[in-house]
Amino acid sequence: MKTIALIDYGSGNLHSAARALRVAANNAKKTREIRITSDPAAIAIADRIVLPGVGHFADCAQNLRARAGLVEALEEAVMRRGVPFFGICVGQQLLATRGLEDGETPGLDWVPGDIDRIQPGDGFAVPHMGWNALDLKQDHPVLKDLGNDPHVYFTHSYAYQNPAERNVAATTDYGETIIAAIARDNIFATQFHPEKSQRVGLQILSNFVLWTPS
Repeated sequence: MKTIALIDYGSGNLHSAARALRVAANNAKKTREIRITSDPAAIAIADRIVLPGVGHFADCAQNLRARAGLVEALEEAVMRRGVPFFGICVGQQLLATRGLEDGETPGLDWVPGDIDRIQPGDGFAVPHMGWNALDLKQDHPVLKDLGNDPHVYFTHSYAYQNPAERNVAATTDYGETIIAAIARDNIFATQFHPEKSQRVGLQILSNFVLWTPS
């Protein structure tokens, strides 16, 4: 059976993400084992990888690097072998060059850019929590069949800043333009939580299950 490795590094919404991935795989008519793991050997044989994340960038980066061999296994699978990858919330942010929350913390630098505090202006609360519309910037396979005016669920205070335009897959308007999804080669990641985004989120995860990066 093909497996989706859901990375456990002490910083993710694992059980909610696992449930959503099971439903998404079933909706896609695919049988997949969702394996919650931080084992480099399990990552080495996984067919797809999902990196969740909740909380503080620096804490999440530290937790990720504290697991022996984990970053190296992810680098080998995703960056060298091209295994399809999905990052969620801080799991997206960790792909950046650096996070600027309470100082500067190096990210994985897989999709260059910075993670900094959003500044939506008067009338917009921070953290940004709630439903917002997606503005799709790419005709990306993971974003197909979302219907008219797709809305997804956000909960965050920080977001991607200054990524290359070619890597921006979707944005949202919350007093400023916020990067909602990034894509590069076999990498797709969202600032929002697809596992909390009901039909649209499940469609995105089903698309990921079916996605074969070119």
